Amino acid sequence: MSAIEISYTSKFAKNFKRLDVNIRSKAKQRIGVFQIDPYNPLLKTHKLTGQLKDFHSFSVNYSYRILFAFENSSSVTFIDIGTHSIYK
Repeated sequence: MSAIEISYTSKFAKNFKRLDVNIRSKAKQRIGVFQIDPYNPLLKTHKLTGQLKDFHSFSVNYSYRILFAFENSSSVTFIDIGTHSIYK
């Protein structure tokens, strides 16, 4: 299985740059894990419900999440990164 190809929205890029350096570092680490195995238990990847039913998210740490959409079996688009407020 090859690594997942990741594209990202301008909103994701903007919010990623705003993160504290420690959170950003942790996010980069988790993104690396995600690229190899998007369903690694460490990430707690899950499908969302309600208005966000077309999206998934995974955990960076206890507070921060990355919201994303599968484009196909080998590529995703990162939509946003932040606390649970990104779900609103």
